[in-house]
Amino acid sequence: MEYIVDQKDRLDKFLARMLPEYSRTRLSKIVDSGLVLVDGAAQKPSFSLQPGMAVALEDPGPSEVHDLTPADIPLEILFEDESLLVVNKPRGLAAHPAASLKEPSLVNALLARNTSLSQTAGSFRPGIVHRLDKETTGLMVVAKTDRAHVILAKQMETKTAERRYFAVVAGDIEQEHFKVDGPIARNKNNRLLMAIDPAGKHALTYIKRIARLTQGVLVGARLETGRTHQIRVHLRAVGHPILGDKVYAPREFGSGPMQLHAAYLAFDHPLSGERIAVYADPDESFYGRALVKREHLEDF
Repeated sequence: MEYIVDQKDRLDKFLARMLPEYSRTRLSKIVDSGLVLVDGAAQKPSFSLQPGMAVALEDPGPSEVHDLTPADIPLEILFEDESLLVVNKPRGLAAHPAASLKEPSLVNALLARNTSLSQTAGSFRPGIVHRLDKETTGLMVVAKTDRAHVILAKQMETKTAERRYFAVVAGDIEQEHFKVDGPIARNKNNRLLMAIDPAGKHALTYIKRIARLTQGVLVGARLETGRTHQIRVHLRAVGHPILGDKVYAPREFGSGPMQLHAAYLAFDHPLSGERIAVYADPDESFYGRALVKREHLEDF
């Protein structure tokens, strides 16, 4: 298989665009194995492609089998029109199917609604513009058309779309406002995890202290960048892991439901250009639920 590069792009993003039926994880593994050649030479996933370059790889073979059976799972839809919808994803629901996932995902629930969904992200991720971790609750925008998907994805990339979160973290925080600026990359010891790494991608998170609780501190988090597990990794790095985070928090703070909720989502509508802002309170399992207010995040 050979493709001629049509525009400036990263190698991993180019492959995801050319081969949407394969997961980015699988494509990254193929690149890391040296099986993708750019003008005859193996390159890293972050390699900068230029127009006219030739990208060659062997046929990856059959894509992973993903269960796309519609599942009758109740969904809280907070905004919907012919182009998109905004859903308040519950805890324990993965965003899309994966070969290792045994239970239905948000995609399966969306398919049960008999609503058209974009195909831009690949056949096993219809409609999914961005993701939330399985144990994170909160707002996700879902594209119904390919046009809406491309425009929304660009807003996520350029950060004209805004995502803001509530979290309850361990320890005490003296500063009312601070930022965590630390590049993030795959953990060298565990490729499933992320870590602060000087060689990683730029990552910046703004934190706002809202209230001290019996369990910890209620904070707001605003993303300047959108790296995988960014808020979880950044807060752990500064000594304030998210309570209930069984992956990144020390064991003494990892029990109970993860205290991270995507409460505020704003973007420009892909057709009208109107600014859409959606807010959702966290569920009953969130420790600081009685103290959260929309203005905590809007004024941040």
